[in-house]
Amino acid sequence: MMLQTEYTFTLPLGYTDAEGNLHRDGVMRLATAFDEIAPLKDPRVQGNSAYLLVILLARVITKLGSLEQINPKTIEGLYAADLAYLQDLYRQINEHGHSLIHTRCPHCEKEFDVELDSAGEYGATP
Repeated sequence: MMLQTEYTFTLPLGYTDAEGNLHRDGVMRLATAFDEIAPLKDPRVQGNSAYLLVILLARVITKLGSLEQINPKTIEGLYAADLAYLQDLYRQINEHGHSLIHTRCPHCEKEFDVELDSAGEYGATP
């Protein structure tokens, strides 16, 4: 069995670059220990711990649309909904090794799995 190290995603809203191009589809790789340690030395993180997420995501997102480079400025330009989506995806794949969330229907109380990386929407997988 091969370890999955990269996960595709589609942002709920998308990143709009300086030319007005929308970028929604991307790839996030699993984080390494260094990915989580290195940003702690960054003065932006030392001055504002909330910036840690920006640095982390800039390190582990390897592709976003047709952008040639993903950097902290790119992540800063995301809508809050997309940032929250990526934070959830990061946590899910790095804590559980997959992008499935186990949940329960509030109406029928049936339990099922939801794929977190499905087009910015939560699609159920039986």
